[in-house]
Amino acid sequence: MNSYNFNISLSILNHLGRNLYRNFITVIGEAISNSWDADANNVWINIDKENKTMTILDDGEGMDENGFQNQFLKIGYSKRKNNISRSKKGRPFIGRKGIGKLALLSCAKQVCIATKTASANVIGGLIDNAELDQAITDDLNSQDYVLQPLSDSFVNKLSNVQHGTFISFININDEIINTIEYIRKAIALYFKFSLVDKDFSIYINGDLITSNELSDFALKTEFLWIINDSVDPFLNIETSIKNVKEIKIIKSDLPIKGFIATTQKPVDLKIRGTQEKITLDLFVNGRAREKDILKHIPTARVVENYTYGQIHCDSLDDGKGNDVFTSSREGIISNNQDFIAILKEVDRIFRGTIMNEWDELRRKYNAEGDPDNTSITKKERRAQELYVQTIKDMQKEESICKKGGTVEKWVSDLAVEAQFNIPSYTECFISENLLRAYAIYTKEPLSKEAKQEAENRKDSEKLSKAAANISYDVRQSGDDLYYLDMRYLSNFIDKAQDKNPGLSRSAIVYKPMRDAIGHTSLLTPIAKQQLTIEYNNIQARLVNLLKDFEAGKNKNNK
Repeated sequence: MNSYNFNISLSILNHLGRNLYRNFITVIGEAISNSWDADANNVWINIDKENKTMTILDDGEGMDENGFQNQFLKIGYSKRKNNISRSKKGRPFIGRKGIGKLALLSCAKQVCIATKTASANVIGGLIDNAELDQAITDDLNSQDYVLQPLSDSFVNKLSNVQHGTFISFININDEIINTIEYIRKAIALYFKFSLVDKDFSIYINGDLITSNELSDFALKTEFLWIINDSVDPFLNIETSIKNVKEIKIIKSDLPIKGFIATTQKPVDLKIRGTQEKITLDLFVNGRAREKDILKHIPTARVVENYTYGQIHCDSLDDGKGNDVFTSSREGIISNNQDFIAILKEVDRIFRGTIMNEWDELRRKYNAEGDPDNTSITKKERRAQELYVQTIKDMQKEESICKKGGTVEKWVSDLAVEAQFNIPSYTECFISENLLRAYAIYTKEPLSKEAKQEAENRKDSEKLSKAAANISYDVRQSGDDLYYLDMRYLSNFIDKAQDKNPGLSRSAIVYKPMRDAIGHTSLLTPIAKQQLTIEYNNIQARLVNLLKDFEAGKNKNNK
């Protein structure tokens, strides 16, 4: 009986994902991941944007003929066969499905691969993607397409390393629109293993990539929450720790670590020179695998616009054959139960802790917080915002609130008091002026005592104006009513509501706190409580009075 075997058409390359990787950073990332898996100590990337070329050289273990033909060129070959999940140096493998190399082999018109081991000569070949496209059109089988041989110039690229791999991308398909600065930042952001392992270095156009690529984000970071005592190169940037106003520790029972941070302004999340911004990303074995995980747990709260960070969970790639990654390797399968558990935990941390703490910290440091947080009333929040804006206007070009200074503490302490005092003054202003308007409209006569009080206050004002050499009017009206406070004005309510007198008593208790507020003094806790009680009583009576007044006026008009 004849034996049979699968015969794979080259067109399967397109179906598997030859055009799946459209992000230039992803292409570089696949090369870096391969170098990491090959136990390289160094990766040298050179990008020539003008000529649309790029070369990548590493000093990894390289490949012999068998490795190049039966592993690298074998689409779908996984180095994790036989449950091997780490390299000879013990590094956790980044690659898994063996199709990431399609990104490397198809992103340019020509791609040359030269490689050698410590015990073998340079081998490799050149892929001409125009020829490969034609072979796919002709529906050739995979074994019928042969790579072009290496030229001497490509062989010589490995002359300075004992072992390693060199890849050259000639005439890259799309314009390299990313700046070199952005590419450096993206590598530092999304391929954290390049910063974690001191024996793995990446160079772009000759310059080493370090955590300092992220220093501008560190400088603009305001608050930081560290999860499970995470140790991260970013958190060790001197400017990061020096400029962060508050650092808090969060514990989790899940095998995760990392940090969540917020910036001073939403615009601080933008990566300079691009339309992209940093987000809260999920990392597995040092590589970003799911970007912007908050999109899975949206809160529609303002704090999201300030948030970025990294959640690391290496257990998602357990080395046991369970693959949680999408075919593009740029995401995690959404219905994976471990991934869902992580999202729930991040949701718990973010909603349960960070959102409320962020609002409190922002207000503590005199900045706008979260208007949807109900831990304080809307009046208190608006009062503090008014206070903060007033302080900013006072500072103008030169800050009077230097970090850690005495004045900063004074300003911060007053911000807390402003939440009570400013609304209280507003309440006094509104209630007393409404009573004056009511008294003027109803032409209620003043008592003898009220008239005498008004005269006394007018005399006092004359003396004050004389001392200040002021000849103009200070008050809009000289009517006696505008010299009377709640103690006397409350009599108008008692007169109008004979069936429910006694507001004057509330006004008497109200007066000491009202006067203190009017003179910008700070109240004791018990005085604040009493002022609130008496004002609520006065407000309720006043509302009823005005409601009855409007109803009666409308009835008479009819």
